Amino acid sequence: MDFNIYMQDFVNQARTEINEAGFENLTTPEEVDEAFARKGTTLAMVNSTCGCAGGVARPAAANAIHHDHRPDYLVTVFAGQDREATERAREYFEGYPPSSPSFALLKDGKIQKMVERHEIESSTPMEVVQQLQALFDEYCEEY
Repeated sequence: MDFNIYMQDFVNQARTEINEAGFENLTTPEEVDEAFARKGTTLAMVNSTCGCAGGVARPAAANAIHHDHRPDYLVTVFAGQDREATERAREYFEGYPPSSPSFALLKDGKIQKMVERHEIESSTPMEVVQQLQALFDEYCEEY
């Protein structure tokens, strides 16, 4: 089996999984700027192919959004795949080092809080759901 074909299948599955949860792919710096310029709250997931992304972060993202309070927008960039878009998104995450997978909650394009990789990889999906929902309760309107 060709490694590149295998990896592309793996990446496509990771993209499909988060898209089916309702997240919009941002694949260019321009798309990132447009998405983060919107008024309201945005949950941005920095997706990746690592085990904690597939085993914890993506399942947590899919479940956290079923809550009384939730962000206005759900977006994702893919670290290691859409490099320029990911780099641009990280420019908005002032005060936080690059981390993938991770979640950033923005309000009117300004970073409010992040859930970083070290918080994800040491947690269960339900613990990350609870972290995200606590942020939604603090920063988001009732849906």
